[in-house]
Amino acid sequence: MVEPLVLRTALGKHDHVRPLKDGSVTSPRLKLVFQEFDPLPKAFRTMVRGGDLDVSEMALTTHLVAVDLGKPITALPIPLWRRLHHDNLVCAAGSDLGDPAELQGKKVGVRAYTQTTGVWIRGILKSEYGVDLNRITWVTMEDAHVAEYKDPENAVRNSGKGLRELLLSGELAAIMGERNVDPADVRPVIRNAEDAALKWSEKTGILPVNHIVSVRKELLERHPWLGGELMALFEEARVKSGAKGTAALPYGLEATRKPMQTLLDYAFDQRLSSRPYEVDELFWKI
Repeated sequence: MVEPLVLRTALGKHDHVRPLKDGSVTSPRLKLVFQEFDPLPKAFRTMVRGGDLDVSEMALTTHLVAVDLGKPITALPIPLWRRLHHDNLVCAAGSDLGDPAELQGKKVGVRAYTQTTGVWIRGILKSEYGVDLNRITWVTMEDAHVAEYKDPENAVRNSGKGLRELLLSGELAAIMGERNVDPADVRPVIRNAEDAALKWSEKTGILPVNHIVSVRKELLERHPWLGGELMALFEEARVKSGAKGTAALPYGLEATRKPMQTLLDYAFDQRLSSRPYEVDELFWKI
């Protein structure tokens, strides 16, 4: 009997992957050995810095930066997390900020310049509200997961204080990219943010994709069947979980091409990659 291929795996705490984690969805050809990371982005950093992972949930912009800088990974078009982001850009509740263009000339905080939520928000600020991103100073709390990446000149590092503290002390005009935005003492910079997000999504046909699944490229090259088997397992888990909302939306490259290409275009414009990328360049052909 052939032993199953063992894959060291990291996934978030999503309902639609729980059947993989609890063993109710399995494959005779594969054994997924799960490692837990809290917070989950520690897994992204481990994967792109050559740590002991074979398969990992991954922020799409981190995957882009990693591929651009020659890391030996590829991806499967399995969008594990997607959401609208308009309400994630917040200012102090008493701020006199009106139009988002008023952020020009000010400082805006984000956990890391390469954080995918931040890339989405900056892209929306430029494309929908005419904001000149180069006229904002982006204050970051940490470096990129990909160690070789260098932030652009208008991004500066802060240490010792958190995003919320810097905002409420008046050192930052706005912040974005908080994992869970606490509504206390803050409000969205974009007025009627939820309604604005829905109208933008309807107009553009985009539901932003943040996380996909990265795999060590060498494994897929050595085992030609592996990509298809993983796609089938994730799909079976999604169906078995009874996923609802955005988690119920289909996987696959064609189903997610437009939002992912939009993010790649935003990322190049924001100097996250050395050249423009097409979606197909970042994903394993199955």
